[in-house]
Amino acid sequence: MPKPGVHRGSGDVQSPSVTPVITLLTDYGLEDGYVAACHGVIVGIAPQARVIDVCHLIPSGDVRRGAAVLAQTIPYIPPGVHIGAVDPGAGGARRAVAVAAGGRVFIGPDNGLLSWAVHACGGAESAYEITNDALFLHPVSPTFHGRDVYAPVAGRLCVGGKPSDLGPEIPLNRLVSLPEPTSVLREGSVEGEVVSVDRYGNTQLSIAAGDLATLGVRVGDTLGVWMGRRQLSMPYRETYAAVSPGELVAFADSAGLIAIAVNSGDAAQRLGLPPGAHVRLSPAPVR
Repeated sequence: MPKPGVHRGSGDVQSPSVTPVITLLTDYGLEDGYVAACHGVIVGIAPQARVIDVCHLIPSGDVRRGAAVLAQTIPYIPPGVHIGAVDPGAGGARRAVAVAAGGRVFIGPDNGLLSWAVHACGGAESAYEITNDALFLHPVSPTFHGRDVYAPVAGRLCVGGKPSDLGPEIPLNRLVSLPEPTSVLREGSVEGEVVSVDRYGNTQLSIAAGDLATLGVRVGDTLGVWMGRRQLSMPYRETYAAVSPGELVAFADSAGLIAIAVNSGDAAQRLGLPPGAHVRLSPAPVR
């Protein structure tokens, strides 16, 4: 995952001359008032805060997709407080946490959702379990911590609160982390996995464009693509629009990772490539 270039002291979320930033990433959708309720709670506590919506269309409960979107977006957002609320375990035993990393504070469930973004910011510097209910909105709904816990806590951090005010410190090695997507170069090919699938059906791989360059692959070449027992050849181009509608194509996406797409179509559906599926690329087309 890409790393932001700005690093500051642990928990140092803002300076007096900077408008505080709070971001929201959820799987709440846009059909209901859930997102607006979170905005309202934040603004009621920290009216000066600038709230940025990262995404609210994460597939329901898809922690991996949420983690990928947050990690790949965070380099372009000013340091602040970053809420993640994709939580299939809502109402269960999992804890709510605040993790300081690179001058930012990440707030959300301890289910791995925050882990890739924290890593992208240089790694966790400190972490706290969010248990100080004096900071919450009451009554607290067991299934809407985004509104009743994360939003008010984020607002209070932006008006002078400290992460250490939120609850007991957590050993960093006790935080839940998702396994990092990896790629492996071997014997003239590179192996990786599907990191995530976007709303267009584009499949983002853990294989970086630099991995293909190491193999001597250049834009304009044809790749060999192995997906389990299936093998096919695929053009490697600058963008999906470089091929005719309905054709498959591989390209380097905005995060510098290789994506497989169909121009005006859904590559994930056509190829049956869900997140986590293994893919191998080689510089030679399949014969």
